[in-house]
Amino acid sequence: MIIVALTDLHGHIGAIERFSEKLKDADIVILTGDITHFGRRSEANDMVEAVTRYCGSLFAVPGNCDYPEVGEFLTEKGQNLDSRCIELDEVVLAGVGGSLQCPGRTPNERSEDEFSRILDGLRDEIPSGKPIIFAAHQPPYNTCCDIANGGIHVGSRSLRRFVEDVKPVLCLSGHIHEATGVGRIGDAPVINPGPLFFGGYARILCDGGEVTAEVLRAF
Repeated sequence: MIIVALTDLHGHIGAIERFSEKLKDADIVILTGDITHFGRRSEANDMVEAVTRYCGSLFAVPGNCDYPEVGEFLTEKGQNLDSRCIELDEVVLAGVGGSLQCPGRTPNERSEDEFSRILDGLRDEIPSGKPIIFAAHQPPYNTCCDIANGGIHVGSRSLRRFVEDVKPVLCLSGHIHEATGVGRIGDAPVINPGPLFFGGYARILCDGGEVTAEVLRAF
């Protein structure tokens, strides 16, 4: 099974066309937030339709720049991974959306306490026996994926504790545009492929219980 992960789309629907061949190759696409740029249901619909034109199976978490109705739309479509886990044949997908408070304030923010409560509930729902891929818009604390301009780590400590406890085989993130890269918490790679308009994506191969991932550029 091939999974393609994109993040920080910010409503750039035209850029999806530049990813079309990569999306056609995928069995599943995961979007890790900021699907729209302060958009609502109609913009989310446009972005999801643009992706599912090439790959029909999509799961997503909303980002901090997505209004709450984006999450509601994803839930109606059966595609919302926020605060949920979904068991597939080879892996379990788990996710959480939103971000910590931003300097400019955005419509979908959560406190560390909120993240902690959500992740405690999610931890209890995750079935055992399969590799876990964890998708979050907000990166966990203290990897290369959460370093903002100025060299400050701005990730979530609650998310880091979750990754340390649950031990997913992979953690997908986004949010910090300048922090594209691959970090690590324990044995788990932490990946921020960078905003859609930078051309980055993660390609994940699930094969017989083994999960491998790489960050690539489409353009």
